[in-house]
Amino acid sequence: MTNPPVQSGDLFVFYGLLKLGAAGQPADLPLGTAGAFGAPCRFRGRMVDLGGFPGVVAGDELCHGIRWKLDDVGIVGPMDEFEDVTDDPATSLYIRTRIPLCDDSGNETGETAWIYWYNKPVDGFPPVADGNWPLDAGKTRK
Repeated sequence: MTNPPVQSGDLFVFYGLLKLGAAGQPADLPLGTAGAFGAPCRFRGRMVDLGGFPGVVAGDELCHGIRWKLDDVGIVGPMDEFEDVTDDPATSLYIRTRIPLCDDSGNETGETAWIYWYNKPVDGFPPVADGNWPLDAGKTRK
């Protein structure tokens, strides 16, 4: 299902430009008031550098992210817009989906979180070292 509904209290995992303190973070998204940043977390995937912003695709590498707990569901539409999520999966740059979170050893914790999963081919894009996007590496996308 594209753009499944979210509700207040849902967790998101941010791994790139939406991380707290990230260069390139969109100034018009009030992430600090529409939700609360939490502890770092891990998840499985493969993170690549798309040229100033990362994308995560299917993979078994242990990637780094940060938890964010949603309070105001009104921000989800603007977040989807920032991530170029559309109603048509064929044209979406990212897909919002749920994934299991892991501990530092890679074991699932039982928590799930929404993530913006990259939805295009990644051939030719370099991997992000240790699956951890540096806070200072981002560039504004829009």
